[in-house]
Amino acid sequence: MSARLVPLDPPYTAEIQAAFDVVMRGAPPLKLFRTVAHNPRVLQRMMAGGLLDRGSIPMRLRELMILRTTALCGAEYEWGVHVAAFAAKAGLSEAEWRATASGADPGSWSGPDRLVLRLAQALYDTHTVDDALWEALAAAFDPAQCIELIMLAGQYHGISFLLNALRVEHESGAPRWSAGA
Repeated sequence: MSARLVPLDPPYTAEIQAAFDVVMRGAPPLKLFRTVAHNPRVLQRMMAGGLLDRGSIPMRLRELMILRTTALCGAEYEWGVHVAAFAAKAGLSEAEWRATASGADPGSWSGPDRLVLRLAQALYDTHTVDDALWEALAAAFDPAQCIELIMLAGQYHGISFLLNALRVEHESGAPRWSAGA
């Protein structure tokens, strides 16, 4: 299947370039961002609303939430981009990032890792958190961290919907499902 919208090519308007610069920091913008740039207002809001900064949770847990959520949502593009850009920095082994795509247990998940993966699954399956899972989350994470983890899942559900609906083509160099299975 081909992309439903062709990503914009340079030169970009000053407004669009400024939005790209928020996240890309001088690197060429990803196809996702170049596609969303068909609507500069949405692009600006998307860039301003990102959670890829130093938040209240460690990078490893952030990336586990993003990888598992995008895998559950069938967003191979985003899963691959995050594996390529962040998996090693987040301390995820190849077996671990592969496991986020398949749902397998590599045998190395810590207690917090397992909670984040359970949360991703619960939010995907039921769109909520049952009392038992909430008690476990509240015992392991402070309120700010719980909010951030839930918001990450929601944000990446939305990004997954966008990528899948627009059929954004994969970035070269980003792993595919075959690398994650």
